[in-house]
Amino acid sequence: MARQVSRRAPAEASHDPAAVDVLKRIRTALPDLAPSERRVADAVLADPAQAAGLAISALAERATTSAATVMRFCRAVGLTHYPQLRLALAAAAAHENALGGDRPALGTDISAEDQLDDIVRKIIYNEVRALEESCAGLDVAELGRAVDAVAGARRIDVFGVGASAFVGQDLQQKLHRIGLIAFIWTDVHAALTAAALLGPGDVAVAISHSGETADAVEPLEAAGELGATTVALTNFPRSSLAAAADIVLTTCARETPFRSGATVSRIAQLAIVDCLFVGVAQRSFDTTATALQRTYGAVQRRKRPAGRRTPSGG
Repeated sequence: MARQVSRRAPAEASHDPAAVDVLKRIRTALPDLAPSERRVADAVLADPAQAAGLAISALAERATTSAATVMRFCRAVGLTHYPQLRLALAAAAAHENALGGDRPALGTDISAEDQLDDIVRKIIYNEVRALEESCAGLDVAELGRAVDAVAGARRIDVFGVGASAFVGQDLQQKLHRIGLIAFIWTDVHAALTAAALLGPGDVAVAISHSGETADAVEPLEAAGELGATTVALTNFPRSSLAAAADIVLTTCARETPFRSGATVSRIAQLAIVDCLFVGVAQRSFDTTATALQRTYGAVQRRKRPAGRRTPSGG
């Protein structure tokens, strides 16, 4: 569905809740932006507060592009003119500052000059914000559809490669522990083979932060063509993966150039996986509780007794 463009006067933008959300909207739009528009987005995301104070010509110069491109960028993120973007960025920066505490500058990446304590603060700050923003942006109705599909599935196949594979393994293990038939495929050939065996009554879940990983998109498309219910977990709701899915669950993680593929995106994905799993588990509460107790007990015998020490000899 196309985003509705606001027709309000610029002075009203700072009171619009969507204005505070402008940074999330910019990040969501990134895959669809032209290269010159993306340079504008990068300049804005690098320092929203400073960008809010720039004239359109100054922002264009910073992004090595033209004022006309800046205007196209504004329209691409649902704003009618440049003053509206400036007000929205100011509102976003003010909202961030209102959170309080000793926080890093909004949008800043790790730099060569950062001390170790700066690195710790920036990483933890970004991970906390990713969880907060993913919670705020999650479509609960869409999550409910995913819970319904997974809870009633004959089998669930999960596709993910690279960092997303770890998240997929977590989902598969959780579902398996409560007695659901679930598989994880991290190799595209195995994933395509598995997808070829799916059909109505089955669920395919594909995980990709960018939503453009072919090894995740192609198996999901194949599963959907055979009638399986398809679920995408991605950071970009307008990505290829989202377009291939019946149900789309989104995160809102801020990856920066130095932290591309960082833990922040996986933490956000794992949080959504937890929400999905708990929603499914709750549908058969007593059966699930029994299964969790049994699987927990099965590994307890592998734990070392208290006070026991490993011999120091070879």
